[in-house]
Amino acid sequence: MSNNKEKLFTEFTAPTTQEWLDKIQVDLKGADFQKRLVWRTNEGFNVQPFYRREDLKDLKAVDSLPGEFPFVRGNKKADNLWYVRQDIKVDDAKAANEKALDILNKGVDSLGFQIAGKDVSKEFVATLLDGILPQYVELNFKTCQRHCVELAEILVAYFKEKAYPLDELKGSINFDPISKMMCKGKDTSAALEFAKPLIEALKELPGYKCINVNSVQLNNAGAYIYQELGYALAWGAEYMNLLTEAGVDAAEAARRIKFNMGVSENYFMEIAKFRAARLLWAQIVKQYGVADSDCQMHVCAYTSEYNQTLFDSYVNLLRSQTETMSAAIANVDSIVVTPFDKPYEQPTDFAERIARNQQLLLKEEAHFDKLVDVAGGSYTIEHLTDAIAREGWKLLLAVEEAGGFLSEAQKGNITSAVNATNDKRHAAAATRREFILGTNQFPNFTETSEGKQPAGSVCCCTTATDGTEAELPKLNKQRLASEFETLRLSTEKAQKQPIAFMLTIGNLAMRQARAQFSCNFLAAAGYKVMDNLGFKTVEEGVDAALEAKADIVVICSSDDEYAEYAIPAFQYLAGRAMFVVAGAPACSEDLKAAGIENFIHVKSNQLETLKAYNAKLGI
Repeated sequence: MSNNKEKLFTEFTAPTTQEWLDKIQVDLKGADFQKRLVWRTNEGFNVQPFYRREDLKDLKAVDSLPGEFPFVRGNKKADNLWYVRQDIKVDDAKAANEKALDILNKGVDSLGFQIAGKDVSKEFVATLLDGILPQYVELNFKTCQRHCVELAEILVAYFKEKAYPLDELKGSINFDPISKMMCKGKDTSAALEFAKPLIEALKELPGYKCINVNSVQLNNAGAYIYQELGYALAWGAEYMNLLTEAGVDAAEAARRIKFNMGVSENYFMEIAKFRAARLLWAQIVKQYGVADSDCQMHVCAYTSEYNQTLFDSYVNLLRSQTETMSAAIANVDSIVVTPFDKPYEQPTDFAERIARNQQLLLKEEAHFDKLVDVAGGSYTIEHLTDAIAREGWKLLLAVEEAGGFLSEAQKGNITSAVNATNDKRHAAAATRREFILGTNQFPNFTETSEGKQPAGSVCCCTTATDGTEAELPKLNKQRLASEFETLRLSTEKAQKQPIAFMLTIGNLAMRQARAQFSCNFLAAAGYKVMDNLGFKTVEEGVDAALEAKADIVVICSSDDEYAEYAIPAFQYLAGRAMFVVAGAPACSEDLKAAGIENFIHVKSNQLETLKAYNAKLGI
């Protein structure tokens, strides 16, 4: 075999960036490059349609290796193994133990137990963990904040009694009073006094994290990616300050902090978010003078609940699959896939099985666990990592200048900022500037709820308070699709399902396009939509609509032809059904003068329009 190394494509001249841009301009045929191809992110920066090696020349992080400071390329050097985690809400210790043992045989290697504070006891824990070997399984616990130290002491005693190798055990206790503060609207900062005793209680379990940053709560409340990143870093920095001021060694404090972060559907941006988070966290911790190895960020990623839907819920599988891929490619430590049916019920065994298998497929079929930092070197992802790191860092500095994360949380400023984003995103969904597949875009025309109702969230903490906590704003975790779902559920309760009939006439291409748009627009409210091939006259179309017992007649034609067809159709219908024009033609004022009130088009507020139609229909 020849030892000569040949470089492929050496006979071709590499095109310059300007040559690429010139070619793009030709293909755009005069269209504006900035408007058509440059994406303006919610994070405040532009993303170009392509990147080249030259775009990375000033990025220092691209020269680091996996497993090396600042860990932008991950904490691992040999592989990309992550824990497949499933959480269990524990109402009965024995039943939860049986479920845990069962799913451990089905691919799970990380368990999360949510335990009510009143149940924390030696006997309860012994029953819960019976037969589970913690040296082979990551164990994670969540309970009332004021019972975390007690739980830690019970776990240490239990592991010692069983003679388990304490140095090898991996897991966490989810202690995070600041998260409770934002979720429950109560100032629970008094519980922070338990942070140092909790670390001390776990001193014999060096592999256990206990101080948690639950920015997944911000993600589930609709926070933008840069907000979750910036606030998570400020959150973690707050805990580092509190712990070191309490006398905890900085390296020990850093080793005990764990980040539970959300991951949403913005595929490349989410990959960049986790890479940027590790980069920035390493820089923060390094300021305390600790060793590089203690500057690692440890992340459990949860697929988002915010974008999940009650209707067409199997689409949730598509969302969570790309989210899981983002987290895996970004080299997180563990992943929890939210079951597709969580928006409307306690997840079934089937839904939980699918959620597990979504991760197992990435490992066993796609081999995502075999390659270290597969995203490293991607010009686009490296650029996004740098850009989002800059925006996250700006937010971190703003929080620090305002007095720190705890102070801002106590004032309600963090919660208010995230809730404002949630409101903005709901407004964008209402006008279809943010698409929700299967809800405000391409809904399933024939689907019914079959009795499904939105599910609420329950807190595991049952400890009574003394009523002295100050009232604070709560994170609004109203899912993005919730208002459309409420609308559609109200339509289902009507005595008759409204029928929307497409009166298609005139220009073939335009009437078909308008009819397709209108069907998708109106089906989002649960209306029965009836498309048609076309009518020769408006009278023929109106007669067909009335024969179909239509409640809404939508005329679909070209803008120029509306001047000819719309008014005669409206007059012939004579109020026997609601009349709607699909589009915003130049003759709109003339149509309005003739009494036509209803128009739907790409600039319409879909949600408000459909609410108004329901009101007119008596729903």
